[in-house]
Amino acid sequence: MFQVKNIMTKDVFTLNHNESLSAAKDLMDLARIRHIPIVDNQGKFTGLLTHRDILAATISELAGIDRQTQDEIESGIPIREIMQTDVVTVTAELSLKEAARLLLEEKYGCLPVVCDDKLCGIITEADFLRLTIDLMDAVEPED
Repeated sequence: MFQVKNIMTKDVFTLNHNESLSAAKDLMDLARIRHIPIVDNQGKFTGLLTHRDILAATISELAGIDRQTQDEIESGIPIREIMQTDVVTVTAELSLKEAARLLLEEKYGCLPVVCDDKLCGIITEADFLRLTIDLMDAVEPED
């Protein structure tokens, strides 16, 4: 049986809940990711910050605030004030079928993977797309 641990991303970009909204925006832009698991100093999973959360917390350019002022405001907003704490997590041993069902039916963009209360990975829609490509490569005849 295929399990989450077979395709999850293990090297996950994380932030601490004391980091700022500005730091989260920078990380998402630089790493080209849409989900940031939030961990405490011991690596325990405490929440999730999504691109949607950041958009909701960001001041619109329509507000007429200059970029420098906006950056100052965002650097003063701690992630703990905007992160999601009621997050569904999974174990590394969960079947891929069940993980896919959760993502699809609950419309989650990702599932943090927790091992002994610590974040050990994340599984996203992109991981399933990579698996699909690998499976298609394996079954398609070579030219």
